Amino acid sequence: MPDEPSTTVPGFYDQEHEDFRATARAFLKKEVVPFHDQWEKDGQVDREVWRKAGAAGLLCFDVDEEYGGAGVKDFRYNVVLTEEITRAGASGVGFPVHNDVIVPYISALANDEQKQRWLPGLVSGDLVSAIAMTEPGAGSDLQGIRTSAVDKGDHYVLNGSKTFISNGILSDLVIVVARTDPDAGHQGISLLVVERGMPGFERGRKLDKVGLRAQDTAELFFDNVEVPKANLLGTEGSGFVSLMENLPQERVSIAAIAVAVSELVLELCLDYAKTRTAFGKPIGSFQHNRFLLAEMATEVHIARVFLNDCVTRLNADEVDTSLASMAKWWTTELQTKIVDRGVQLFGGYGYMTEYPIAKAFVDSRIQTIYGGTTEIQKEIIGRMLGL
Repeated sequence: MPDEPSTTVPGFYDQEHEDFRATARAFLKKEVVPFHDQWEKDGQVDREVWRKAGAAGLLCFDVDEEYGGAGVKDFRYNVVLTEEITRAGASGVGFPVHNDVIVPYISALANDEQKQRWLPGLVSGDLVSAIAMTEPGAGSDLQGIRTSAVDKGDHYVLNGSKTFISNGILSDLVIVVARTDPDAGHQGISLLVVERGMPGFERGRKLDKVGLRAQDTAELFFDNVEVPKANLLGTEGSGFVSLMENLPQERVSIAAIAVAVSELVLELCLDYAKTRTAFGKPIGSFQHNRFLLAEMATEVHIARVFLNDCVTRLNADEVDTSLASMAKWWTTELQTKIVDRGVQLFGGYGYMTEYPIAKAFVDSRIQTIYGGTTEIQKEIIGRMLGL
């Protein structure tokens, strides 16, 4: 497998990012790659790898130093980690979900007491996080959620169920999207932090997915869970707005995965086209394959430039909902197309699970679904165009 990205636009990363890349690559080579096949069979990673990642500085590097983080607010580091996880084939480690999606809610919304209580453990890997939005009857339509939290004075009583929750088995803190006012529409949605061990909080089965098999995904159930008011994240009724404000970063994070996978698959295909022979010559010398790879290289480069622009804007706090939706749908649809073309190029070998292209094929399919489907992204963009 190639060691270095070949399509990264020069000048985007500084030396500090490359130093971080070396740290991440060494960590993954030692602590993840030798065990990942077994984790795929187990359906989850070893809990200890989270603590080791925390010790290596791979978790929550944007969290302020007073809570144990590095205080480095530069999303390029997040993208570097995603690239290295992708290149290692380590699709089971849920670090990007933790770093890019969930912990930012706590950093942005938690009060001082909550930050002191949760952030140090999230940085160290002693606490694994999850966010519970999707329900059996409500996916992309967040306003359709039915999980309820009834105000009982000093606590809420939480009832409902969630599904497709990443880090669902290992999580210690779960940000639950719940309805605190059934009559207030989107203004009746709040975010509650449910902690491991709270009575009535149960995990269902570990879901048997097509791909990402080492990434623990679960059903969660809440049966009269008493959640203290001290675990309300932000203000009551502000949950929907908070979700809308944080979803753009999540979608850029998913786009980063898409671009990293597309770049890796292109490299695998180029290597295969140069070394695999048919009719006495490399298959890359056939015009069809040469044109195919030329198209793939062009599209992947466009995706990288698009992603880099989004990350630059994200760092400047200038990524709006529409741009993030564009990045999410376009790069993930490209990813599935690139991977499918790669499998075809590899022929029968592309269908064999021991080949990285086959793993990329099954792991990629979810990308156009989670984080808001392609159709939802287009709907968002259309509405923001005034249509």
